[in-house]
Amino acid sequence: MEIKESKTTARSNGKTAKAENTNSNTTQEKQTTTNLTSDEILQEERKRQIAEAAYEGMLGPNPVVGINRRGVFETLYGLMSQALKEPSLFFQHTFHLWSELFEVLKGTSKIEPDKKDARFDDLTWKYNPFYNRLMKSYLAIRKELNDWLEKSNMSEYDKKRAHFVMALFTEALAPSNTALNPVALKRVFETSGLSVVNGMKNFFEDLVNNGGMPAQVDKKAFELGKNLALTPGSVVYRTEMIELIQYKPTTEKVRARPLLVVPPQINKYYTFDLSPNKSVAKFLVEHLGIQTFVISWRNPTAKHRNWGFQDYIATVEDAIRVVNEITGSEDVNLTGACSGGMTVATLLGNLAVRNEKKVNSTTLLVSVLDTHAQSDNGTPLGLFATDDAIEAARQHSSKHGILKGEDMAKVFSWMRPNDLVWNYWVNNYLIGNPPPTFDVLYWNADTTQLPAKFHSELLDLFKENPLLRNKEEVNVVGMPVNLSKVKSDMYFVAGITDHITPWEACYKSIHLFGGKKEFVLSNSGHIQSILNPPGNPKASFMTNDSTQPADPKEWYKGSKLNEGSWWLHWAKWLVARSGEEKTAPAQVGNETYKPIVPAPGTYVFE
Repeated sequence: MEIKESKTTARSNGKTAKAENTNSNTTQEKQTTTNLTSDEILQEERKRQIAEAAYEGMLGPNPVVGINRRGVFETLYGLMSQALKEPSLFFQHTFHLWSELFEVLKGTSKIEPDKKDARFDDLTWKYNPFYNRLMKSYLAIRKELNDWLEKSNMSEYDKKRAHFVMALFTEALAPSNTALNPVALKRVFETSGLSVVNGMKNFFEDLVNNGGMPAQVDKKAFELGKNLALTPGSVVYRTEMIELIQYKPTTEKVRARPLLVVPPQINKYYTFDLSPNKSVAKFLVEHLGIQTFVISWRNPTAKHRNWGFQDYIATVEDAIRVVNEITGSEDVNLTGACSGGMTVATLLGNLAVRNEKKVNSTTLLVSVLDTHAQSDNGTPLGLFATDDAIEAARQHSSKHGILKGEDMAKVFSWMRPNDLVWNYWVNNYLIGNPPPTFDVLYWNADTTQLPAKFHSELLDLFKENPLLRNKEEVNVVGMPVNLSKVKSDMYFVAGITDHITPWEACYKSIHLFGGKKEFVLSNSGHIQSILNPPGNPKASFMTNDSTQPADPKEWYKGSKLNEGSWWLHWAKWLVARSGEEKTAPAQVGNETYKPIVPAPGTYVFE
């Protein structure tokens, strides 16, 4: 079996790797845009840009705390109070704003939108005097408000909260979100008013079927087992909590040691088997000859309210037992992603305390074990995680038995309003286009729920952050855990533009474990770091074979840039730890664990 190496080049200190959006459906898009008119091509390009803007801000590990309305209003009150506390600073910026607005009126203002701000890409904003002044007035007001806030004597934590709350309002009031949007007005004339009809239709459909939020994807374009989750396999084991899927070997020889994939409990498993050209499962089975199993978590309802973290961990250990019995292997290789990575890490720490060797090697994908790292890195997930907010979130899920996925999705959308709300507001309602048809966005919108007990325990983990105490045996949801005793080989993957699990926080996890570690930094965002197949010309990743300092910035300075997908790098690492080759089994399962239903199973539809 030949695995081609990626080209590697040395990088100079201080030079940042270029973060490129990856894994767009290139071949599919070329086929789709063939024979389209120029206007239709522009519309398709707009949909693609909207989808790519959303990739880095998707649900991922859903916010289990949420944004407490009381916290938002307290922050607004704090902003108003700040104006009274420092009136000279407030009036100084007010005077500066009026001066800038006067320059805008004269047409001499130098203020310009950020080059990455696609809201004002249409040339009308630049060359039409009215629109240019409208845009610059908005930009001037937004800039002055943020400058005033930054120069105030508020604490850094309060400033971050205030910037976030202020952005909720200033981004909502952008002139691009109104019926004056020149792209929308042009579309009205181009379609003889049909875009207005379509926009109203989209609006009322979302009001009824999407909780009043703009739809991010056309769900009618996808169907599991038809154009998603197509890799052949079967459910070979089922419990109340999981369906265990084994993919059918397609090579004459397979590796003796199997791989078990543990996806996040708060997303559905088929991110690992999305479309055929972006399927991790297909890559493992067809190109590496790896005996591949994946857990498909059941989407819990109120009757599963007592499912807790221990139950999920015990279920993973039970799945390992079944995989071993089917394959005849004494141990497995594990892969965990996001919250699935935290589950895997906790299981490893518990097995180490028990001195049981059931796992040969582990891969952790975009997994943060430091629950405080998100707010430290400037993302707003933890900004409103006060004790009161945490207890309010706990009481909410306890009352209903679950935390609904759509509720978490709404919260997360407002974390990145331009990418996940207003982009779609303009596209769906003002322009009258249907939402994009991208498989990753469909998966992201296919939300799951959290049992009340598991949600409560995640909140406790968020508060206590116990996994960082790796030099000692700690109690995690009633289980003894010691990560420093984990001596097996580990492979870590993070994304340089990941706003959900910041790469610096992912890197810090490597120092919690005691074995040999490999860290890879992909040039993409959260989900794109996983969906990064070979053949993408924009793909690249960083490695550092010489040192693993405590400071992630020091690691980055000494790293090397590798062209291509990290999948090939991981493939060599994984194959080397997957045992000898043996004749592939004729079918999945065995006499004890016979195939139940074909993949993608039944739980994924719940």
